[in-house]
Amino acid sequence: MAVDYTVIVVYLAGMLAMGWWGMRRAKSKSEFLVAGRRLGPAMYSGTMAAIVLGGASTIGGVGLGYQYGLSGAWMVFTIGLGLLALSVFFSARIARLKVYTVSEMLDLRYGGRAGVISGVVMWAYTLMLAVTSTIAYATIFDVLFDVNRTVAIVIGGAIVVAYSTLGGMWSITLTDMVQFVVKTIGVLLLLLPIAVVKAGGFAEMKAKLPTSYFDPLGVGGETIFTYVLIYTFGMLIGQDIWQRVFTARSDRTARWGGTVAGTYCLAYALAGAVIGTAAKVLYPDLGSPDDAFATIVKDELPVGVRGLVLAAALAAVMSTSSGALIACATVANNDIWSRLRGLGKRSGEEHDEVAGNRAFILVMGLAVIGTAIALNDVVEALTVAYNLLVGGLLVPILGGLLWKRGTDRGALAAVAVGGLAVIGLMAGYGILANEPVYYGLLSSLVAYVAVSLATRPTDEAVLAVWRERLAGRSPELPSETVPAHQ
Repeated sequence: MAVDYTVIVVYLAGMLAMGWWGMRRAKSKSEFLVAGRRLGPAMYSGTMAAIVLGGASTIGGVGLGYQYGLSGAWMVFTIGLGLLALSVFFSARIARLKVYTVSEMLDLRYGGRAGVISGVVMWAYTLMLAVTSTIAYATIFDVLFDVNRTVAIVIGGAIVVAYSTLGGMWSITLTDMVQFVVKTIGVLLLLLPIAVVKAGGFAEMKAKLPTSYFDPLGVGGETIFTYVLIYTFGMLIGQDIWQRVFTARSDRTARWGGTVAGTYCLAYALAGAVIGTAAKVLYPDLGSPDDAFATIVKDELPVGVRGLVLAAALAAVMSTSSGALIACATVANNDIWSRLRGLGKRSGEEHDEVAGNRAFILVMGLAVIGTAIALNDVVEALTVAYNLLVGGLLVPILGGLLWKRGTDRGALAAVAVGGLAVIGLMAGYGILANEPVYYGLLSSLVAYVAVSLATRPTDEAVLAVWRERLAGRSPELPSETVPAHQ
């Protein structure tokens, strides 16, 4: 294991070094939160793929393959579909808005009345997303160093908090690019073919497993529909995803770079399902499907390769964790704390806000580590966050982008009715039931349309500013005039 340990230690040291380098770059709010809005296609595609493919997509994706076969790819596949839809239909408009958060977009579109409520919902979602990723460190570090759950969470969480706090989005972008390369080599180029060969090839896998393992719809139509509703639509509106869109240097980068990343996600989804199916052949009686990834890595891979693949899993977890952490801190500072203190955005403060945002990343990071240690059922917590996100925010966000007649009161009604409906239905049906997000989303849509039509249209002056932003005719920020980086 000495070689494997060396690979991991070098990888983790590199993450911290990039955090230090990023600190020297992040001299303004724009640089710290959105990498100066100047990422070129290569870095944008790699970092976007890195953030959406986290521990759930890697360890969980293999686990679903172990449990259901090839149809276990659907969860990660719907994430890829959501990223493709965002990139093709919405990313160019989002990038042109020149905002920092989803709530700022809602304020811009509806006239400044939706920010705090939507910010609280988005904060809860990003917090639980970061917590979920942080808990995944326990699985990886247990395989690596045989340490207990709390120590694993503290070690992994502390590294992510350190480099995220130091350099903000620049550090996260650089580390995510490395993580993307490590994941591609470790999972797609090494673990996938080795797992299939160890299982005896596809013919042997088909001979040893039920035919349902090779049915593309074996996981069930209702489950696939729920994945689409939660993950595909969740990709369209999550702060962690939008904050990456804000880093693109141009409309074309956001559209085509995101399309490349979404296509990569589809391939990653299939790879995870195939690896899980191979693990089912090799280890038919594992206690939990989520143990499949760690077991096949630990028992079947040669020394050195094992370290690289575990580094790939660590990379997947860290990329999602760091992206969710900076999104959580950005929302907490810009959409909740600043508004509650009555601090409006004023020009000329770009260079004064870095320290504040850095402090919020540190505080939120400590909160994430503490919550991850205390929380037992992270699946339920993440389900609550996703249900509130989709049930409360999907309609007013997409409505604002697509329907001119939507109003601020309609948006607030949609958030309130959808959110309360989701909470009430989860209490009645159970947290993991499908009905809360179904009916919550429907009630949010009805409230949005009905209240918007019953109230006065949005002020034309507000819509004029909105159209100027969508057209990309708003003044550039000072930090956005420097040359772009590839």
